[in-house]
Amino acid sequence: MDIRKIYEYALQREIEGKRFFEENAERLHHAAAKGAFKVLAQEEQKHIFFIEKQLASLNEGQSVVVMEESLRPSSFFAQRAESEQVEQSVAQAMVADLPVLRMAYLIERDFAEFYEMAASKAEGSAQQVLRSLAEWERTHEALFKNMHDTIFEQYAQMPWGG
Repeated sequence: MDIRKIYEYALQREIEGKRFFEENAERLHHAAAKGAFKVLAQEEQKHIFFIEKQLASLNEGQSVVVMEESLRPSSFFAQRAESEQVEQSVAQAMVADLPVLRMAYLIERDFAEFYEMAASKAEGSAQQVLRSLAEWERTHEALFKNMHDTIFEQYAQMPWGG
């Protein structure tokens, strides 16, 4: 397995993910979802820096770089994934947010699955790095699944006509 190719592919996907979260943060109506998208765009930038650092180390003939404390996932996601309560009332406009939240969940799930697959084929410190990235993505995945499902359930329970 060519770890450089894995990191190059991952870098492109992280850049696309960051762009998705930045663009959609402004389109969302639900305050908690909008805030999560803005924070996640910042988290994705951390992924980008981290992967760029991995590539630079490989280019210099050095081994992979372990995750620095400053690059660890924000506690924002762990706290939200465990205790997300969608407090804002669901209005008709929330229906437009549901597909975006679903897409965010799927993006994060795909990232996690990619990193887990790559980690299963890697060895040593590269395997550790890829597992850390997968765990990071799983935290984001759980947040967006929870938000989507909670908002959908609220909407589904509304009387006809909102």
